[in-house]
Amino acid sequence: MSESKPPTPTPGDTYKGWLFKWTNYIKGYQRRWFVLSNGLLSYYRTQAEMGHTCRGTINLATANIAVEDSCNFVISNGGAQTYHLKANSEVERQRWITALELAKAKAVDMQANSDDSGDECPAVPPTSGQGGGCRNSEVQSTLRTLNSKVEDLTTCNDLIVKHGSALQRSLSELEAIRVGGDMGEKIRQVTERATLFRITSNAMINACRDFLSLAQTHSKRWQKALQVERDQRIRLEETLEQLAKQHNHLERAFRGATVLPSSFSNPALGSKGGASGKGDASDEDDDNEFFDAMEDPAEFITVPADPKYHKRSGSNVSGLSSEIGMDDQSVNFDELSLASNPESPQPLELEPVRQRRTRIPDKPNYYLNLWSIMKNCIGKELSKIPMPVNFNEPLSMLQRLSEDLEYYELLDKAAKCQSSLEQMCYVAAFTVSSYSTTVHRTGKPFNPLLGETFELDRLRECGYRSLCEQVSHHPPAAAHHAFSEKGWSLRQEITLASKFRGKYLSIMPLGSIQCLFDKSNNHYSWKKVTTTVHNIIVGKLWIDQSGEIDVVNHRTGDRCHLKFAPYSYFSRDVPRKVTGVVTDKEGKAHYVLSGTWDEKMEFSRVMQSSKGENGTEGKQRTVYQTLKAKEIWTKNPLPEGADNMYFFSSLALTLNEPEDGVAPTDSRRRPDQRLMEDGRWDEANAEKQRLEEKQRTTRREREREAVKAASSPEEAEAGETGTEASEVSDETSHGPSHPHYLMEGKEGSNGAQIKSAHQDNYQALWFEKLDDPVSGEVLHVYKGGYWEAKDQGSWDICPDIF
Repeated sequence: MSESKPPTPTPGDTYKGWLFKWTNYIKGYQRRWFVLSNGLLSYYRTQAEMGHTCRGTINLATANIAVEDSCNFVISNGGAQTYHLKANSEVERQRWITALELAKAKAVDMQANSDDSGDECPAVPPTSGQGGGCRNSEVQSTLRTLNSKVEDLTTCNDLIVKHGSALQRSLSELEAIRVGGDMGEKIRQVTERATLFRITSNAMINACRDFLSLAQTHSKRWQKALQVERDQRIRLEETLEQLAKQHNHLERAFRGATVLPSSFSNPALGSKGGASGKGDASDEDDDNEFFDAMEDPAEFITVPADPKYHKRSGSNVSGLSSEIGMDDQSVNFDELSLASNPESPQPLELEPVRQRRTRIPDKPNYYLNLWSIMKNCIGKELSKIPMPVNFNEPLSMLQRLSEDLEYYELLDKAAKCQSSLEQMCYVAAFTVSSYSTTVHRTGKPFNPLLGETFELDRLRECGYRSLCEQVSHHPPAAAHHAFSEKGWSLRQEITLASKFRGKYLSIMPLGSIQCLFDKSNNHYSWKKVTTTVHNIIVGKLWIDQSGEIDVVNHRTGDRCHLKFAPYSYFSRDVPRKVTGVVTDKEGKAHYVLSGTWDEKMEFSRVMQSSKGENGTEGKQRTVYQTLKAKEIWTKNPLPEGADNMYFFSSLALTLNEPEDGVAPTDSRRRPDQRLMEDGRWDEANAEKQRLEEKQRTTRREREREAVKAASSPEEAEAGETGTEASEVSDETSHGPSHPHYLMEGKEGSNGAQIKSAHQDNYQALWFEKLDDPVSGEVLHVYKGGYWEAKDQGSWDICPDIF
């Protein structure tokens, strides 16, 4: 049996190869795969077993190595374990013997160093700080590695001396003997010892090369670390200088009667304010708890307002507009009771409501080779990539849109507000709350089929009804409409653009969300921020939200600018931080919001503002005097066992619960999604492929009908060609696509313009396209009829999409 020549063993490296191991008298020697690493010799039946099944391991530190004949040798640790091994040739046996001797010497040395490590610890000088301890540990580990390499060199040197002496004796004996029968045996001994000397010399050369490479590598690292420490010291000195300047500025600001009230003297600097946040990463002091600075670059800071603002009327002192509607009894907004609104609806007689489920089947632990699927996806649009359900969660994108209503109470409270500025705070908090369910949700929702719907009827429990419909397939777009008995309605049309960049996936929602209040006729609109999924290939998946949102009241001109700070490893601020300022149409600030998008939000009223000194990037900061912060939104805790249920919230657990009376196109009736929820993933994958092919067939028929309506046979022929070309990328359960992938208009043979390769005459069932006069956008707006059809149980117009 011919074997490939193994590499020369190198001290400290892993040595692998095939050997024959004695098993019993019936089977004799059996071929096994042996691995020598870190002083341990392990064997497996095949190389494929290395990842999961080890057949045996022996520690060389306590083992004896004996040579029996030209190909056989024995390894024993004193009787408990004994391996009788045989190599294919004498040279291969000697390679293993050399590697085993080197590994044994290294293992004995490491064991001795480990026994003496307790005595060496006190000699290490103490280092302040956790980071210093980590660096000290790294240096000690590197020194131990270098010392181990030196020991390898010493062992190799001893072996070279040993085998060199033996070779010299053999050469002397060879010169002394006469030509005869002993000549062949002596020549064989000289050849064997010369081979041993060559193998040991090569090992010595490799060990020297490793030691030199390791020393050079760590030398560069230590030089770089030293430079980093020097740069950090310079930055700290600059930061201290900036802190001193900022401290002096704050003292002058508190003392100066022209900028801030004179009542703020030095003792006030030590008092704690309502917004006790951490400083920013540039030039704010972490120890001063009376302000809350925004993340890089900080645009404003807040300080607690003078107590007189809590006692006096807000007519002239605070400069608030008369729209706030405050009197002497209600100056402090913390004491406003929304429930005391005389126009709020009186409680109705309670009726028994349906008990919703609180659990779904646990997520099965199926292994999936992510890299084998993702390595061909880099730079491609997700709509062009076939994805198994292993990456999904058992909810559709329509159901995920409906999850935005989990904190509908914020809109209920906003509908009761007398002030449009305070109403803006609740609407802004509602926009932030929609991201709280995404913090652990790394699964991808199912992309809806064209014409798929989802209703969320919570009229009896919560006073609202919601309807979503997939209104377009190229690009995928979903329309959502919700209305409440409390006097508000919400509508949105979202198209998601997504790009896979190797290490992370960026999801950019396109489209706006609008909220209307019946009583005040206030019309709000905003857009969503970018969602980023990190560690797609290696590591644990985690999600971040970043960007800016402008919530605009189109009736009054009020605006709330929210900033979602991206996660930064070097930031000293809280992760997932959100800050915002509510201003009127004149640009005057009235409220400041702060918090995190995965936990809670607070808002505080601005009593006075002033311009401070320039920040690190030359921008002038604004100092806001605010009243005590009030909590406006807090995230609901996840249900018990959520980590085994895709980290679904209590609302998400009920979204796919089967219900009677829903439309035939409802997401609850989607079979592949139901199979996945039940844990039958293989069947779900097969069913998903069937649904995709069915949608392709339906779309081809629809496009052919559109082509037949063309004005000439030439256009019809050209349109059919475009239809066939467009079928390649028609996947349904993949990620959302980007509008620019739509093909541009083509020209037919007679010069007629064909508008698109996707000639689709599909019309949404429950929504229609309208020009929104307020926002100036073209939106799919609910046209009515769904809830009436549900009451009558008439779903004749619904297509068979499942």
